[in-house]
Amino acid sequence: MLKNIIWLGHASFKIVDEKTIYIDPWNLRKEDKADIVLVTHPHYDHLSPEDISKIQTDQTVILTTADGAEKLRGNVKKIKPGDFLTVKGVEIEVVPAYNIGKSYHPKENEWVGFIIKVGEKRIYHAGDTDFIPEMEKIKADIALLPIGGTYTMNAEEAARAAKAINPQVAIPMHYGDIVGSLEDAKRFKEASPVRVEILRKEE
Repeated sequence: MLKNIIWLGHASFKIVDEKTIYIDPWNLRKEDKADIVLVTHPHYDHLSPEDISKIQTDQTVILTTADGAEKLRGNVKKIKPGDFLTVKGVEIEVVPAYNIGKSYHPKENEWVGFIIKVGEKRIYHAGDTDFIPEMEKIKADIALLPIGGTYTMNAEEAARAAKAINPQVAIPMHYGDIVGSLEDAKRFKEASPVRVEILRKEE
């Protein structure tokens, strides 16, 4: 399953199976055709209309928060934490993402992460978040977790989140561009009680 997950840098991923799914596409180097685009919240490094235009077709379905939907055009569906959807045959669960003790991502904004069922695997993209109580209930085989600190969890906090979620494998994200470094990803791998795979950024 890991071969289906392509890290595009920062919090941006491409998942390729029967459908092509992008999450928080940003700084894309290539044009493509996405079946589904998932956007966790409207910060510029997660919601980029310019990047979405590189992968959007008339058939592309975009899921994003209410405050993000107003920035986009096309087949855009507004979502909030707690939603369950099936889009183009793909089951998607919308979960909370927010900061505790920081003001960057307030809980009341209802910004999100996603759990996507691809084949028989549940892939959790946590969005921009701290280690929040809701993670205790997350069931995922693969967890994409922010580790860069400042705006999200740092490496040690992400390791605690990985322990709570207990996926088969965790993948660090939200580092290497704005905040965080490869050293943070390595610290996460050392601290995590679950298997960690540090993906190489696709150029």
